[in-house]
Amino acid sequence: MESSFHFINQALLITQNFTSFPHFLTASACVLIAVFGYYFFKPRCIIYLIDFSCYQPPDFLRAPVSNFIEHLTISGVFDQESLDLQQKILERSGISDDASVPATVHEIPPNASLSAAREETHEILFAIVEDLFSKHEIDPKSIDILVSNCSLFCPSPSITSMIINKFGMRSDIKSFSLSGMGCSAGILSVNLVKDLMKIHGDSLALVLSMEAVSPNGYRGKCKSMLIANTIFRMGGAAILLSNRKQDSHKAKYKLQHIIRTHVGSDTESYESVMQQVDEEGKVGVALSKQLVRVASKALKINVVQLGPRVLPYSEQLKYIISFIKRKWGMHKEIYTPNFKKAFEHFCIHAGGRAIIEGVEKHLNLDKEDVEASRSTLYRYGNTSSSSLWYELQYLEAKGRMKKGDKVWQIGFGSGFKANSAVWKCISEIDSRDRNAWSDRIHLYPVCGDASSALRTELLS
Repeated sequence: MESSFHFINQALLITQNFTSFPHFLTASACVLIAVFGYYFFKPRCIIYLIDFSCYQPPDFLRAPVSNFIEHLTISGVFDQESLDLQQKILERSGISDDASVPATVHEIPPNASLSAAREETHEILFAIVEDLFSKHEIDPKSIDILVSNCSLFCPSPSITSMIINKFGMRSDIKSFSLSGMGCSAGILSVNLVKDLMKIHGDSLALVLSMEAVSPNGYRGKCKSMLIANTIFRMGGAAILLSNRKQDSHKAKYKLQHIIRTHVGSDTESYESVMQQVDEEGKVGVALSKQLVRVASKALKINVVQLGPRVLPYSEQLKYIISFIKRKWGMHKEIYTPNFKKAFEHFCIHAGGRAIIEGVEKHLNLDKEDVEASRSTLYRYGNTSSSSLWYELQYLEAKGRMKKGDKVWQIGFGSGFKANSAVWKCISEIDSRDRNAWSDRIHLYPVCGDASSALRTELLS
């Protein structure tokens, strides 16, 4: 950026050396041509997604609903009203008996200590980073940029320092640990890498997305804060990004767009997801009743920015015409563009059934369009910022991702934020490659007999 400003300043200085008006016009025209040429023909920073890995918890960490409720009861922390509420939410959550929690949460009472949180973080991140490095024969010292995001667990030394220490990375690595950014921080982290790669060419970046469950269980009576106990589960993702030309042939995807929307200036939006202290001094995350409405509002703003970049002109024209008709009282509803003409696949943050159903309705999507999101919520629960990557792996395991396809990732997070990332598949994806879905992909999507088959397999 600094070099471009220097270039323009030097060009403008040249025009000041001419005293006659014709010479000045000629010089000015040359400067304008040079400036436009610089911006239109300068090399573009292309971000490649080489591969990614999602954590698959061992079966012994599963937390079936009946066991979950029994565990809460035996712990003696909650009164009967709080237990009944959590059981009711669990049974309607859309989360199956297959979702897992850390070993420390299985303890009675649950271990919410700093050491428990570190143990969970080590278990998840070390496993997925090792998997990614071994699969692609990556030397840890070749990583130039390291970004982690974990909203509620912010230890010192940082999470990125844990990874640097474990894998022996270089001393000049550019590392960033993000916290408090909510469930949409995965896309935010990719955006940070994108901006860094505009300056640092030929770089290899590693992004780590997770949320620590161990230290964040709520033990009070506030209804809005008990919800978080029932939906968050253990999970994480490691994403390998590059702007090196030599990686283009082995990369799975190429980044097309990232659109970030922050509506925190609105108080209702700001307070819709908030970590706070209840009347008894107990800390938890409160989810407001207006959360779905807030998410819808943020998504609308995000879509207005994204639409012109991805939609065909025919869809944009229909939207503009309906907008004008509504303004003049000729039509009540504004046309909702058909985003299936821009994308083959959709990955909506698996924050809960209401969020998925809200986006499905808002964008006029079909059941199959949100299948990856519902299946991720069902098997893995809400894994915060990593949920979008479980969904993308689901599409790969199903053999639906084809070369040339575009996928839209939609993330929501506290603040309140709605972030979008658009990826284009640039390689042939082999559905037989092992990932976090390979062992049970044949049982999905879950409906009718498939649901019974899954429960039978889990119990066997």
